[in-house]
Amino acid sequence: QVQLVESGGGLVETGGSLRLSCAASGRTFSNYAMGWFRQAPGKEREFVAAINYSGALAYYADSVKGRFTISRDNAKNTVYLQVNSLKPEDTAVYYCAARASGRGAYYSTVAYNYWGQGTQVTVSS
Repeated sequence: QVQLVESGGGLVETGGSLRLSCAASGRTFSNYAMGWFRQAPGKEREFVAAINYSGALAYYADSVKGRFTISRDNAKNTVYLQVNSLKPEDTAVYYCAARASGRGAYYSTVAYNYWGQGTQVTVSS
């Protein structure tokens, strides 16, 4: 199994920034592609960003492109999501997820095998 633990969420004002972290253990981290998803109250879980096993390729939802940056440090078994220029509509629980490299669509929840517990991001007006 792979265990994922998110951290770094919090309460910020509109326009603020956070760096979310996801620490992985249990398997070789570099063998997994990683994704970030978010879920707001009353809404379905949605894709935010994804990164391939090496960090050479990254993908973003249109709603966050240009504001969010996904990265990874395989030596630290950690994936990050830098969230800038935050808006109230970014308020959600943010989840990281892991999937075997080369399996499925990066934007689909069903492609991911392991999930963290989530970290809350709240953006006030």
